[in-house]
Amino acid sequence: MRVLNIHKRTLNQPKSEVVELLKTLATENDRIWPKEKWPAMRFKEGINVGAKGGHGPIRYSVEKYNPNEIILFRFLKPDGFNGIHKFEIKELSKEKTEIKHTIDMNTVGKGTIIWFLAIHSLHNALIEDGFDKIENNFSENIKTSKWSFWVKLLRRLFTKKRK
Repeated sequence: MRVLNIHKRTLNQPKSEVVELLKTLATENDRIWPKEKWPAMRFKEGINVGAKGGHGPIRYSVEKYNPNEIILFRFLKPDGFNGIHKFEIKELSKEKTEIKHTIDMNTVGKGTIIWFLAIHSLHNALIEDGFDKIENNFSENIKTSKWSFWVKLLRRLFTKKRK
């Protein structure tokens, strides 16, 4: 199954400020990834081309890294996820920056089933939480995206499974 999943957000900040945040991804001082609510993104040697890591059961390798523009990851797990996901930063004006996350993959077999039933909804919630976290670095008005009933149910089921 072809999957193209895109999330974008415009920040009222210069690109240079957003780039500084992106440099913290998967570090101890991560100011992007919503690790307070989701499994942390981890890479043993930090984010650099060839590094392998991931979050929760999702594994990937870094295929391209330019902190001023893009981090591109290639899926390694779960089986049946064939493609990439990436974060991009684009200057819209001196005081506006777009952040974008894209999944571009084909799923097969079990990968199609888990994407359709669980990962798709969980992924959407995670990315919006991450975009909220980025935006909240620059605002006193804390932004919090609401989770759907399905996301709340899946999280409850998976949390019980881990206990």
